[in-house]
Amino acid sequence: MVILRTPAEIEQMRRAGSLVGQVLERLREHVAPGVSTRELDAIAENMICSRGGVPSFKGYRGYPASICASVNNEIIHGIPGDRMLVDGDIISIDCGAMLGGYHGDAAMTFPVGPVSAEAEKLMTVTREALNAGIAMARLKMRLGDIGNAIQRHVEANGFSVVRDFVGHGIGRHMHEDPQIPNFGPAGMGMRLRTGMVLAIEPMVNAGGHEVVVMDDGWTACTRDGSLSAHFEHTVAITDDGPEVLTLP
Repeated sequence: MVILRTPAEIEQMRRAGSLVGQVLERLREHVAPGVSTRELDAIAENMICSRGGVPSFKGYRGYPASICASVNNEIIHGIPGDRMLVDGDIISIDCGAMLGGYHGDAAMTFPVGPVSAEAEKLMTVTREALNAGIAMARLKMRLGDIGNAIQRHVEANGFSVVRDFVGHGIGRHMHEDPQIPNFGPAGMGMRLRTGMVLAIEPMVNAGGHEVVVMDDGWTACTRDGSLSAHFEHTVAITDDGPEVLTLP
């Protein structure tokens, strides 16, 4: 069942989303060669808790950390640990926070020092694909219009969209209906209505779209070893168009 949020609920989600956006901006400052993904996780957890929030991911279905930190060919759900970042890496950080009973969820991919031209293009195209999807998140459009806009932009630039994982509704629970694929035909799926709040999150691979999950049961990687990027925002459908709730 799709839940339509009231203006008061969206205001609370705006606060949660702003906290997530602030955390990601803080992490951007700390992404550097010689920094471990565990250190980044500690920074995020401390910041969320110090602002009165609760990390959405920690303990969710048994997940052990406050952020997902996915490096290079890791798509999503990378578990923070002792891995040190090195020049040329790219790292996708997914962050969620609950504040006042409502969740915010966003992700960004960051370069670690100078990166390859392919990595730069991949990050740019994925961020642009997210923006293309958000632009379709308007009244009377359909869910399929979001995914189609994302897929068309990605594939026009020679990359592929992950099929195994999709975006989702969000509110009092981290994952709610509806699911939001980042691919498929336009004009399909439910119509968008005022009060819907969606986590739109293209995951884009430099090579094929196929995925393999590692032995830890969480980390999803590209099957062909190619690089992957991930950008996400929590977006509210309003009478005046899409509102991004996860800006810092």
